[in-house]
Amino acid sequence: MDDFPIEQPVTATWRILKYSGGQFNEQEDVVASEYPLTVRIDGEEFATIVCSPSDLEDMAIGFLASEGVIRVIEDIRTLKLNVERGFVDVELTVKQNTSKDSYNKRFIGSCCGKSRQFYFHNDARTAKTIPLRTRISAVRCLELMNQLQQASAEFHHTGGVHNAALCSADSTGAPVSLVRSDIGRHNALDKIFGQCIRHRIPLQGKVIVFSGRVSSEVLLKVAKIGVGIVLSKSAPTGLALELAHDLGIAVIGFIRGHSFNVYTHSERLEIDI
Repeated sequence: MDDFPIEQPVTATWRILKYSGGQFNEQEDVVASEYPLTVRIDGEEFATIVCSPSDLEDMAIGFLASEGVIRVIEDIRTLKLNVERGFVDVELTVKQNTSKDSYNKRFIGSCCGKSRQFYFHNDARTAKTIPLRTRISAVRCLELMNQLQQASAEFHHTGGVHNAALCSADSTGAPVSLVRSDIGRHNALDKIFGQCIRHRIPLQGKVIVFSGRVSSEVLLKVAKIGVGIVLSKSAPTGLALELAHDLGIAVIGFIRGHSFNVYTHSERLEIDI
């Protein structure tokens, strides 16, 4: 997989007028960069993603896997990234048969009356039900969230990005193993997914730690990655919790200080405090 050496900065400086303590002062501030990346599949434009200009190959691969275009890295024959022009060209090993329109088409199905009738068509094909195996302690939940918040230099500089990490559930004291940041919370998860696919990272015993709100779209991305526990600093939505209940995913939210809320599949939590 080839790329062009020109890189885009992930942050920029901006001259601002700051008000503090009853006074105005001019100073420089650091802001997050925003970058449009157009994905082309077999020469045809597929989607344009507005993102942070980092880990772009990972994000493109994770995005295509999340959309059901690929399943394994061998599905990609070539991937060429031109950062200067804002294109990533992907040639598939086997030409896709699915119509491009189906990736944005709602899939309506009763699914025994459960919440999955809200899936997009590609979600119905790619979301996974997660076996109830991985468990995590309360201490580990607090530890991982604290580590995530310390791990992103980009967040500390700008306050304008979301962070996601793939971590081990049962290694108390072990650092977060894979961290990605992006202006879009979905993009941060796609970058995690892409790295897992590229390097065939095993997902048994892993959890996703996340800085943003757990919406239904975020929950579905976690399901597609194949992880059964998601930890978040923020809140979940009702539809996300319905999907999590159906798909066997534990949602643990509002992890702040020494407390958190367990919303679904509490059997995944080891009671240690």
